[in-house]
Amino acid sequence: MRDQATKRRALLFLNPRSRSGGGRATDGAVLHLEASGFILTRASCAHAADLTREVKRLALEVDLVIVGGGDGTINAMLRGVLETRLPLGILPLGTANDLARTLGIPSDPIAAAKVIVAGHMRRIDVGQVNDQFFVNVASMGLSVELARRMTGNLKRHLRRLSYPLGALKTLLCTKPFTAEVATADRTIPLRSLQIAVGNGVFYDGGMAVYDGAAIDDQCLDFYSIAPRRFWQWPLLLRTFRRGRSRNLVGMRAFCSPGPLEIRTNPPLPINTDGEITTTTPALFKLLPLAASVFVPADHPQYINSSSPRSRPSLPNPRQLSRIAES
Repeated sequence: MRDQATKRRALLFLNPRSRSGGGRATDGAVLHLEASGFILTRASCAHAADLTREVKRLALEVDLVIVGGGDGTINAMLRGVLETRLPLGILPLGTANDLARTLGIPSDPIAAAKVIVAGHMRRIDVGQVNDQFFVNVASMGLSVELARRMTGNLKRHLRRLSYPLGALKTLLCTKPFTAEVATADRTIPLRSLQIAVGNGVFYDGGMAVYDGAAIDDQCLDFYSIAPRRFWQWPLLLRTFRRGRSRNLVGMRAFCSPGPLEIRTNPPLPINTDGEITTTTPALFKLLPLAASVFVPADHPQYINSSSPRSRPSLPNPRQLSRIAES
């Protein structure tokens, strides 16, 4: 939709530790916003909780929030945006920028600033696990070990290559675990190397949750990867980049509007949008169309968005019996 009266008072937070947080392009984006009539109030916070308090404190003095950073920075701002219902503008300054990729927001900060100035907004779903929110994916197992390896230095030096290289190294030390996944009407036992619950399309530097997923389809996409031989992983990683891993042997996947409850043995940490924030047991919920984000008007998902996805929400009984036997 087109905002009839483009908001001009903005709370701006730039993460100085993000990959492009202090570059010329970032400065150019800020100058473009100011030249376009935005009155910017800068926020400087050391912790995620401080960001939430700052957004709530200034909620009546600004019309939107602009975040310059990666997916972790956006996630840290998410609670404040949800509680105040302020729209969100994104300047992608991180390494992966998976939410920006999902929404078609340009990676160039100045081009992203132009998207905010244009004023087109889209409502998106938000996922919740325990007391943590996420926009891309929440996961346990392999991805948590990967998040621990993804240090700031590694991401700065190798950029997007840091994710596939880190994933290959992580495969050597990740151990399988057992889990129970409870939906509204059944419980599914699993043995897994990774379980993920996706809200958006992309995660971990461009991996795709599912090629039919959308961030406003009012659906959580679940998948589990069964233990497999090392030589099978290159093919799996390649199909994950295309979002076409659902039909591979050892993959368990379905869509659900929620809630989902996951218990693991042993209890495991959970990664939400690239940061380790909570642990199992975990209750997953979906907040449908809970946040408004500035997006390009000509992005395909912007044009075609608005209705829930029509596809099976749970495995059929025959699929469930195969899952239980594995």
